[in-house]
Amino acid sequence: MSERHGTSPEDGESKPEDQAQTTDDCTNAGAGNSDFEADDGEFGEDLDELPSEIREAVPVWEDEYLDRVSDRLMHTYDLEKEVRERGESFDLYGELRVESSKHLFHPSVQYANHHMREFLYGDRRSSVTVADLERLVEFGHELADERVDPSDEHRATEFTFVLVTPEIPTDVRSFVEGFSDRTLLKYGYHGHYEVHLCVVAPAEEDIVASDRTEISGAFSLWGPIEKKRGLVSRVRSALFL
Repeated sequence: MSERHGTSPEDGESKPEDQAQTTDDCTNAGAGNSDFEADDGEFGEDLDELPSEIREAVPVWEDEYLDRVSDRLMHTYDLEKEVRERGESFDLYGELRVESSKHLFHPSVQYANHHMREFLYGDRRSSVTVADLERLVEFGHELADERVDPSDEHRATEFTFVLVTPEIPTDVRSFVEGFSDRTLLKYGYHGHYEVHLCVVAPAEEDIVASDRTEISGAFSLWGPIEKKRGLVSRVRSALFL
C-alpha cells in the first residue's frame, strides 16, 4: 500500500459551479449484487420488500440475536457466517460495496468515478477487554495493508468490529467512546481507511460505538432503526471529506 498520512486539510471539496452542472450516481453493490436499491436508510426491517434471491442467499444463524441482526443488515450487506481470517474467527461477516460517479448533463459523459467499501465483523464473546479491542484494531490495520488499493478512484474503506457480550465493562466503554482511527492515504488524494469499534450487550439493552460508527442501529434490536443517514448520504460524505 502507498504512503499514509494521518491528518491533512480536507480534500476534494466541490465547487458551486460543478454542483450546478453535475449529477451524482451512487450504486450499492451489496445486498447480493442484485439490482435492488435500498432506500435512504442504511438498514431495513421489512424482509418482504427484498427480492427472494437475496433473502435465500442470507445464512441462518443459530444465535437468535445475530440472526435478527442479519435481517436488518441484509438490505445493504452481503453476509456470511463463521468466517476465519488471519487466525481470527467471527460469527458474522458483512461486506458493503458502493460505487459513485458524476456525469455532465448526460449519463454517458462520466467522470470522478469513486468506490467505497466496508468490511463488517461481528462476534459473540463471553467477555471483552480493552486488550481484545486493541487486538482488533491491529487486525484492522493488517487487513487494510492487504485490501486497500490506494488510487484516485478509492475514496474510503472501513473496517467495523462488533463484539456481542453479556455486559460492557467501564474501561471498555471508556476506550470505545474515546476511540477514533482514520488514516489518510497520500494526504487524502487516494482516499482513506477507518477502523470502527462497537460493543453491545443485548441482554442489558446497552451498546457503545466509537466515533463515526454507523452500524450500531442494526445491533440495537430493542429500539427502532434511526434512519439518520442513508447510503447516498454516506457516499457523498466520503467523497467530500
